[in-house]
Amino acid sequence: MDDNGEDQIRNHEGNKKKKNKRLTRRRLLKTIAAGGGAIVSASVLPEKWVKPVVEFGALPLHAAISPSIPGAYITNSGSNSVSVIDTTTNSVYATIAVGNYPYGVAVNAAGSRVYVANYNSNNVSVIDTATNTEILPRIAVGTWPRGVAVNPAGTRVYVTNWGSNNVSVIDTATNAVVATIAVGIQPYGVVVNPTGTRLYVANKNSNNVSVIDTATNTIVATVGVGNFVRGVAVNPAGTRVYTANWGLNNVSVIDTATNAVVAGIAVGTSPYGVAVNPAGTRVYVTNYNSNDVSVIDTATNTVIATISLGWGVSPYGVGVNPAGTRVYVANNNSNSVLVIDTATNTVIATIAAGNGPVAFGKFIG
Repeated sequence: MDDNGEDQIRNHEGNKKKKNKRLTRRRLLKTIAAGGGAIVSASVLPEKWVKPVVEFGALPLHAAISPSIPGAYITNSGSNSVSVIDTTTNSVYATIAVGNYPYGVAVNAAGSRVYVANYNSNNVSVIDTATNTEILPRIAVGTWPRGVAVNPAGTRVYVTNWGSNNVSVIDTATNAVVATIAVGIQPYGVVVNPTGTRLYVANKNSNNVSVIDTATNTIVATVGVGNFVRGVAVNPAGTRVYTANWGLNNVSVIDTATNAVVAGIAVGTSPYGVAVNPAGTRVYVTNYNSNDVSVIDTATNTVIATISLGWGVSPYGVGVNPAGTRVYVANNNSNSVLVIDTATNTVIATIAAGNGPVAFGKFIG
């Protein structure tokens, strides 16, 4: 459902002089920035800005003008839906029904598809971002899927199955499972390195990370980390992997060249989600029971800031926008997403989401 359905392209009536005046791109962008205060007719847009034979209907204005605007896809475990946030305006503009208890989420590199792990449905929903609709049928995977990740080429999706201790490999051309990889006990978070050659799976009850060669779908190393590991992330260079260790209140840093832990960083209580900024200079960790976010300097492997999110919000997933200027945190108990300014490390916006937002994975396109 489109929460901003009233912001549609409709006819502009004015005097003859304004009616005959074509909009400049500058004026159009001002209109969008103002939230649609002045609405324009498609008939006054330059021809190159308008796609022929397109019904916009109740789509938000930016869907017609700038489809490349990045979005944040928030899985709402309690309402079986995904909230789509326009990260340029920090507002929800669509809500998409998916499977039962959606948990993990991943956006492909092209931003054209979103994959959602439905924990209680034992399947994966595929969302077409051009229309914000689910592509059916859903893809059956293992028992209780938690995490999901897409390779850089967009050809494979990897899903951790918490209840069956394995990873399902999905071919995105056919939306079919083409392999199943046995891993540790209760696999949780999963991430693919930037070259697509290695898959890192955080095994919660094995307290380790399985390193998988994606060419052969076989485990090439097992790295011991902290207790009850959940979230996992890799830096843009592919040289470091970071794991959120719930039981030890710390983050393990893995050197991918040696598959060895090179540092342990104390953070808040019960760390859950972890994300690295595009520059690779900062790591953001959500601490579920201390209701805050730890900011780590990757050059020194030290916490340089702790951002309080308020009492009882219970943060889960965390993501950084492509510019590295904003961090988005899904708060399970407050049904909201908080936006952090990375320059000041302060919360600057609160966005209402569905019930029980999780957003576990790479949820920003």
